Parts: sequence; structure tokens; C-alpha cells
Amino acid sequence: MIREVCVIIAAKNAAQTIGRAVSSALQQPETNEVIVVDDGSTDDTAGAARAAADDSDRLKILRFDENRGPAAARNEAIRASHSPILGILDADDFLLPGRFERMLAETDWDFIADNIVFVDEARAAKGQLEIPEIAPQPRLLDLNGFIEGNISRRGAQRGEVGFLKPLIRREFLDCNELRYHEQLRLGEDYDLYARALAHGARYKIIHSCGYGAVVRGNSLSSSHRTEDLRRLYEADRAILAQPGLSRQERALIERHERHIRARYELRHFLDLKNQHGKGRALAYAATHPAALPAIVGGILLDKTDRFRRKAAAPAALGGTGAVRYLLASPAGSSR
Repeated sequence: MIREVCVIIAAKNAAQTIGRAVSSALQQPETNEVIVVDDGSTDDTAGAARAAADDSDRLKILRFDENRGPAAARNEAIRASHSPILGILDADDFLLPGRFERMLAETDWDFIADNIVFVDEARAAKGQLEIPEIAPQPRLLDLNGFIEGNISRRGAQRGEVGFLKPLIRREFLDCNELRYHEQLRLGEDYDLYARALAHGARYKIIHSCGYGAVVRGNSLSSSHRTEDLRRLYEADRAILAQPGLSRQERALIERHERHIRARYELRHFLDLKNQHGKGRALAYAATHPAALPAIVGGILLDKTDRFRRKAAAPAALGGTGAVRYLLASPAGSSR
């Protein structure tokens, strides 16, 4: 067994959960280093991370005096690391035992991601999850499938493949001069993975589950800023400016850009209404006719949402439904 994985944890005000994240990373035998970047926390995130260290000297803690966002924090960790494989772990999530062993058993990949199970804090705090063993059934994800898998649909549970937390070969990032775009505070993972796929990355997915994502209340809802949406659709436009995209790839990225831009236009209209009054918002709509379909359509959908039939909420979201996985398991894959 060779330790070759650097686990990167960007953390802001995560003192209550960072210890669990760090411990789960250190418990993976393949972990060579864990780098926590305290991104301008006002609590004792760094101290809580330090308290979770074992005696292996694999934990390193870096700190930003001011919050710079997860993209900047992850880039800083990449600069400070020296392992050939990089893995992202959110500060309130955790890794399940045997995760890296299963992933590293696969070959021929630049990115490899496994399934995610969504759980609530009470279940995560118990320390052990009974996750059924699922056959890996590996498959390659191309740029078309990735983009299409990141366009959410109203009324459906969010499950964008951009949420996946792959292991990444540093060599591929370095050879293609790829890093996170630090101006993004929403969709920074999506943007990096899309650009990597546009550069020819082999992105493998396995259906076995090794990542636990803790869901709190509305943590999967739209808590981002309107400006973040604008920066995300501009990131799509930057990808579209790259040469070599196929007609289908270009069409799908344009579709994703329109999807994000529509969300931005609706949010921007509502911001103007709330901050400056209805007249200012209507004046914006009148002078931006291209935004009208998104504004009118979004408002109508919101008004009629209560009449739609909703699926039972999964247990992780406070409902009575079953524990939810991000990737639907292929038929007959459990063993």
C-alpha cells in the first residue's frame, strides 16, 4: 500500500464538524497528507482540526486572514501539497472506510468519482453508517454527459454530477495548466471539471459509495448570491470560447449557460424589486427584453409550485423517504 492521496479541506467556521472530516481522511490508509485551509474563520476551526490529528504528522493547516472562497482555498492547498493524487472533502462531510482503496483499484483515469450518500447530522454523528455494498460498474463520463447531468429540473431532487468529489491526478492538472477559477463561489467544481473534460480528461465514475454528505435544512437550496450566478454563466461563456468543441458539446454548454443565466435574471429582477421597488424592477424588465422569458416563466413557476405533486423528502432532508444517493444504482448492482 502506497500513500499517494492529498485530501484538501477548505473550511470556514466549521469548528463543529471539521474534526470528523479530518479523522475520516486520516483513517484512509492511502492518505499521504490532509491539508486544511481555514478560510477566514471567526471560530476555532483551526484548533478543532488540529485536535483531530493523529501521530502520523500528515495534517497541515493553512489559514487565510480574510475569506477568499473555496476555489482560492483549494488552489492554495494544491500549491502546498506534493502528492500525485488530489481529493476534495467538504468540511462538514466525511469519507467512508475503504473509499480510496476501491477508487484506486480502478485504472485508466484522470478523474475518478464514486457515489455520495446524503445523511442528516444525527445519523452522521453516530459515527457508523450501514451502507450497502454496491458493485462499482465503472463507466466513463464525457463532456456531453457531464454538462447534461448538471442541468437541474424543477420538481426533481437535485443530483447534479458536478456535486461528485473525484480524485484527481495532479499530472493532468499541471500538464493542462488547470486550477480552480478563484472568482467563482458557486459552481467552481463544475467549472474545473468541465474545462478538464474539454481538455480530454478521462473521467471515470463508479457506483460504490464512499462519500458522506451531511445535509442541514436548506443546505441544498439556493443560498448563493445573485452575483455568483452571473459569474457562473460567464464561466460557461469562457469555455465556449475554447477551440475544438464539437457541435453537440457546444449546444449543451450553451443550454447550461441559458439555464444559469435564466436563474440570474429572475434573481436580479427580484433583488431590484425588494431593494428598490416594483417600478425599478419593471423598468429593468422593459429595457432587457431578452430577460423577460426567464423572469415571467420563473414567477409563474413559483406561483404554481404549491399545486405540483412533490416526491417524499429523503430522510436526510427531514422527510420520511429513504436515504438518498446522488447516483442511481444500476439495476442489479447491489451485492
